[in-house]
Amino acid sequence: MIFSTKKEKKYTFIEAGEGHPLVLLHGLMGGLSNFDKMVDFFSERGFKVYVPQLPIYDLPVLNTNLTTLAKYIIKFIESHISEPVTIVGNSMGGHVGLIMTLARPDLVKNLVLTGSSGLYERTFGDSFPRKNDRSYIRKKTEEVFYDPAVATEALVDEVFSVVNDRMKGIKTVMLARSAIKHNMLHDLPKITTPTCLIWGRQDNVTPPEVAEDMNKFIPNSDLFWIEKCGHAAMMEKPDEFNEILYSWLKDKV
Repeated sequence: MIFSTKKEKKYTFIEAGEGHPLVLLHGLMGGLSNFDKMVDFFSERGFKVYVPQLPIYDLPVLNTNLTTLAKYIIKFIESHISEPVTIVGNSMGGHVGLIMTLARPDLVKNLVLTGSSGLYERTFGDSFPRKNDRSYIRKKTEEVFYDPAVATEALVDEVFSVVNDRMKGIKTVMLARSAIKHNMLHDLPKITTPTCLIWGRQDNVTPPEVAEDMNKFIPNSDLFWIEKCGHAAMMEKPDEFNEILYSWLKDKV
């Protein structure tokens, strides 16, 4: 199903379904379409799904960091949703979710992380020495997934466009560096929110050790593996991802 995008004041987002609110947060090179299969699945099963566009390229240069993004989503939840939510974050979106959960645990009923930054990662957006070479950009995009076919031409076009736009490129590098600086190792034990970790076993951006460490340091966390899967499990193995998450959430909302 194709869902229409809403624009209200400073927010652009998808909204679908009725029930417990799920807020889905995309990564640095991601977008709303990363969650198409999740929106379909959960909006038909008693959840109200929100997918806000993170203002990655719209922040003032001095405020281009993960803390600002977390504050943006906190304000979105306060203005559009009247109850605690389940946050689902991929890659940098997971990192934003961690920061939010620490800052405002009253707003986050459950936290779901997949390929989340926050401890250490191979930073996808930090350097593109051959940014004008489309075949090189395709190769770098394919490396995010276990199955390179998931990197469609449309996705490669999006990445190519970002890295060849000077200001977008600067903002991307700034956020990638913000993620590295904002290491969560000493904060993870403070998170008492129920946390679900769903990880691609072949994730080479945030490798399996990241998931294992998060599971070790977040007290109330469960870890699930998806085999033959890379950094964006909800895109690469959507059916398996959705079933794992649905089963985990059933007795928590």
